[in-house]
Amino acid sequence: MLALHRTRLRPLALGPLRPPHSSPRPASRRFFFQSVSDGFLDLALALPLPPSFPPYATTIILVTVVSRVALLPISIWGKERTRRAEEIVMPEVEKLKPFVSKRVLEEMKARGMRGDKKTLQEYHSKKCIELLTAKRKELFKEHKCSPLPSIIVPPLSQLPVFIGFTIMLSRLSLDPTPFDSESFLTLTSLAHPDPTMTMPVVLGLLTMANVESGNWVMNAAEKEQLRAAEEREAKRVAEGGKPRIHPGKVIKSVLRGLSVFRIIIAAMTPGSVTLYWVTSATFGVFQTWAMEWNDARRRRRLLAARTTGKPQPNTSSRPKRPSPR
Repeated sequence: MLALHRTRLRPLALGPLRPPHSSPRPASRRFFFQSVSDGFLDLALALPLPPSFPPYATTIILVTVVSRVALLPISIWGKERTRRAEEIVMPEVEKLKPFVSKRVLEEMKARGMRGDKKTLQEYHSKKCIELLTAKRKELFKEHKCSPLPSIIVPPLSQLPVFIGFTIMLSRLSLDPTPFDSESFLTLTSLAHPDPTMTMPVVLGLLTMANVESGNWVMNAAEKEQLRAAEEREAKRVAEGGKPRIHPGKVIKSVLRGLSVFRIIIAAMTPGSVTLYWVTSATFGVFQTWAMEWNDARRRRRLLAARTTGKPQPNTSSRPKRPSPR
């Protein structure tokens, strides 16, 4: 199944034909992509791989794993910010709720507010939410754990590498190319799409698995709590309440649609690009599962500590230096 051809075919030094009126691309951009492409081909032939390993496909897999490992600290940084928000900020906001409620009631009494019960309750609830939201933002800033950067920075950090490597492999798949003489698994050639559609379907399944990996680490009690929370939210909306936007659910919905879209796109891309996408998606599934599993363990320990009344050590604060005697 693995057709090995280590003979490297040098592309002809002929640039693409252009109409006389078209402006050429910047030479620096062409030189950069050409240099990276040549470096990749040289690396594939220089690696001490066993003869049974296809050089270009193996190099694609190795470079993908190395690039994902190099960007792993950014994902850990985002998870650490989320941990501080859950363990420090949110418990502090929960503690403030009764004090804020009491303060708003006292202000309403001092102002001599009058009205029916429903109007007063709505005003009280609105003022409490405003004060708690302001305090939550203040705590997010103090502990450097605002949710938006924690959510968008890790995936955005992967985009330059993802786009750049995809463009490079697409250029290397143009004729004449050494990719045309190498096959891998169901790919008859790294320069052409998978004729069996196996790799595109695997890519879609991996993308969907990455979305649903959070449910794999949830126990029965946590799933029941999630279901009850969704039912309460649906009941609140049915009674006339405004639907709340949950960024996590929005992202999951987008990724579910993306899983189908990626199958269609991968069916038309060269095998080298599809192999890169499948390798990156496989790494992403294991990374997401490991982080979700670690988060689930942390939340359970935190819940157990709150139930038993044992204080949790604040791992985000720096240890104080002993005062000199």
